[in-house]
Amino acid sequence: MSYIPPPPDPHAPPVRINLLSDTQTRPTPAMREAMARAEVGDEQTGDDPTTNALQERVAALLGKEAAVFLPSGTMCNVTATLATCRPGDEIIAHRSAHILSREGGAHAALGGFQITPLDGDGGQFSLAAFRAALHPRSRYEPPQTMVSVEQTANIGGGTIWPQQTLDAVAAAGKAVGLATHMDGARLMNAVVATGIAARDMVAGWDSAWIDFSKGLGAPVGAALAGSRAFIDEVWRWKQRLGGSMRQSGVIAAACDYALDHHVERLAEDHAHARALAAGLAQLAGVEVQEPQTNLVFFRPDGAGIPGAELVTRLRAHGVLLAMMDGRIRACTHLDVSAAMIDETLGLVREILRKA
Repeated sequence: MSYIPPPPDPHAPPVRINLLSDTQTRPTPAMREAMARAEVGDEQTGDDPTTNALQERVAALLGKEAAVFLPSGTMCNVTATLATCRPGDEIIAHRSAHILSREGGAHAALGGFQITPLDGDGGQFSLAAFRAALHPRSRYEPPQTMVSVEQTANIGGGTIWPQQTLDAVAAAGKAVGLATHMDGARLMNAVVATGIAARDMVAGWDSAWIDFSKGLGAPVGAALAGSRAFIDEVWRWKQRLGGSMRQSGVIAAACDYALDHHVERLAEDHAHARALAAGLAQLAGVEVQEPQTNLVFFRPDGAGIPGAELVTRLRAHGVLLAMMDGRIRACTHLDVSAAMIDETLGLVREILRKA
């Protein structure tokens, strides 16, 4: 077992259609130009004007007092828990949440936190399930200090938490003294799909962040927002974890460009996901979860081929997908066109016909 990512298979054909993840997007020429023109300074001394402006913009976008630019969404989650919780504290989240299943145990390893998993369809837990998980404070049980949700719920199928549930869970958590944190990796997908403003969607949540390196198409970066006191503490952990950068304006400029040009176009990704799902659903034996945003989860087993084998065969045709949670996940993004969706469907039909 090696933790080092393996190099690309030199014998595999070039990837022509990349449905692996929206993290696979490449900066557009116009975004690269914006990066090249960025005015920069030393972020660690507060002297990078492009980064400072982006932080102010994200704080206003999410309706919070302050924001901080970080290298990754994982660091947003990790610094948020480290700034809020103490060793031995308990965090409540869905069983499939990124903080529990995709961050290498960072919250336990770095903070000594216990994450209590809740069940629920579509990567979401109910208000009733949340309330049932709460317990009185006593010396016999860990202090419950935070509740976290993931918008959209990735492994749940890119599902959107209903606003009513978000508001109710946040209110119930605050009523018993819990901090409320939203993992907003694909928050802007939810905003575009629902028409609910970002600041309204996260209004009940003490901290929230947006990722620029997924559907928004920037090469790197995320921004975490909250109260000024909270962001002040996050900065301390940002420094400790090596996330405090120098001339970060070069990458902050890409994120600023993404907010200007790549938010409304997320609707195209959603349309492509619906088209892919509709085409797959027409194939006998293929079980498809109807997408709400840009993620399509499906199983081809009923058509006579295991998911992992279908992924392998598609890769031989230059189409890249992923197995996740026992299903195939296809993720649409700005580098995926309608023609690519049609070609992928044609290849799947041909492979299933020969299965």
